[in-house]
Amino acid sequence: MAQTQTQFYRWEDMPKERVSDSLQRRLITGDRMMLTHVYLDKGSVVPQHSHENEQLTYVLEGALHFWIGEDGSEEVTVRAGEVLVIPSNVLHKAEALEDTLDVDVFSPPRQDWLDKTDDYLRQK
Repeated sequence: MAQTQTQFYRWEDMPKERVSDSLQRRLITGDRMMLTHVYLDKGSVVPQHSHENEQLTYVLEGALHFWIGEDGSEEVTVRAGEVLVIPSNVLHKAEALEDTLDVDVFSPPRQDWLDKTDDYLRQK
């Protein structure tokens, strides 16, 4: 059902979900978008994966190194104040080069994150 009223959130009031030993997140979801804070400890690895959702990754603090594509041959480091746009269904992997806070925006919302069926992230 579509939302019909505005909603207000304060990040510090949102529950922080511990996904793995080195990754936590907070989620805010609308009908067609999801806004997240992702907290990664230095050395945390997000394994290679893809999803139908378009993704914007905006690093607020720290740095993430990405490997893009099936063979990971395209590499980019995204630092505080920088944004990476990841199109739908593009394979990618990331590693936190330092303690990192990033804002991820997904469209449509990541149903696997809402259902907690994102096993690729929950591995130790």
